[in-house]
Amino acid sequence: MRDAMRIGDLAARTGVSARSIRYYEEQGLLVSTRTASGQRIFSEAAVQRVRLIQRLFDAGLSSRRMYELLPCMTNPDIRTSWLTDRLGEERDRIVAEMAQLARTVSALEDIIDDMAVDEQPQVSGAGAAA
Repeated sequence: MRDAMRIGDLAARTGVSARSIRYYEEQGLLVSTRTASGQRIFSEAAVQRVRLIQRLFDAGLSSRRMYELLPCMTNPDIRTSWLTDRLGEERDRIVAEMAQLARTVSALEDIIDDMAVDEQPQVSGAGAAA
């Protein structure tokens, strides 16, 4: 196999750890063949596949969702509006999470502000006339 590379070579070419590559393979996101001694061998196409997987992780997709979407993303013959709809759903989910986080930050800011007011030194009659 002329274009074959071992896991270390794939890791070096993609900037992704060998551990992550093993994880991708365990999740069914990436495929390798094995040598007689059991070493993983990847095709040249694995470089682009790993880069796409990284982009999808950066975009907030889970490995489970990627498993579902990758066949449509990598095969132009089966790309459909279904893929666009699923990616839109992921975007909407992330936007909703961002809105919830913004509400959480606002609530924490209110609590912090309330605590700062409560921490103001109290002037009492006995200690104030020094």
